[in-house]
Amino acid sequence: WAARADASGIALTTLYNRWRGRPSIEHKAQAQQYLNVEEEKALVAFLLLMSSFGQPVRIKYIPTLAFSIARRRSPTTRPKKPPGKNWAQAFGKRHPELKSKRVRSIDWKRHEVHIYDKITGWFDIIGKVLQDPAILPENV
Repeated sequence: WAARADASGIALTTLYNRWRGRPSIEHKAQAQQYLNVEEEKALVAFLLLMSSFGQPVRIKYIPTLAFSIARRRSPTTRPKKPPGKNWAQAFGKRHPELKSKRVRSIDWKRHEVHIYDKITGWFDIIGKVLQDPAILPENV
């Protein structure tokens, strides 16, 4: 075992534990998470999409969204309870691309001056979304 560990550059205990079937810390942590990797990716994509539309989701609603995603699983793996009180903060730490920020209303006098850039930006975003073949033209 020592020769293999030296040749591969992996710790001896790590090689021995993997050989005996012990999962890595990362793999074990993923198995204990409320949402699996694909479900978390879908939730992150939804949150980023809503933010790009100018309607960011409040942090307190993220556990409710996670619970509704998890409820779509098969009955054997479906959770009975929503995620815990600190789940949203841990979710944010796992996904640094999500940034929380305060949303303030803009003064209408300032808003009218800079409206063109906002409108063209919104049409760019919605144009990319409408290019998705899963969105049917009759649903727009």
